Amino acid sequence: MSVIAKRSPVAPLTDLFDWLESGWPMMADLRREGTHAMRIEDRLEKDRYVVRAEIPGIDPDKDVEITVADGILTISAERREEISEKGHSEFHYGSFMRRVSLPPGSSEEKLEASYQDGILEVTVPIEAAQAKPRVIKVAHGSAK
Repeated sequence: MSVIAKRSPVAPLTDLFDWLESGWPMMADLRREGTHAMRIEDRLEKDRYVVRAEIPGIDPDKDVEITVADGILTISAERREEISEKGHSEFHYGSFMRRVSLPPGSSEEKLEASYQDGILEVTVPIEAAQAKPRVIKVAHGSAK
């Protein structure tokens, strides 16, 4: 007679948290650096690539750094805020970082960024025509 052990209904959730804590490199790097993930959305339009990052409560002139090198866009931000009222104060702070690969043909030197209502938008023009896939015929016999 075989006995099947019943697992708790929360076991899959516990397993997920264990996996995130132990083995996912990006999460381990973020914990080590004290950096939080930044929520982003991106889209590829006809002639440009757009990345929008949600980072409310920051001063884009002081608290945001955008770098691009070797086809990788890096957005870093740090939020520092203190709220004081009637003998009570509260700090809200944290570092945020996100890296994304730019699509082929991106013109890194023409990258632009703007910030409004807590949303940072980075636009990268795509200038080079994308190469169309082509079929390579395989020859029979020895290569010359």
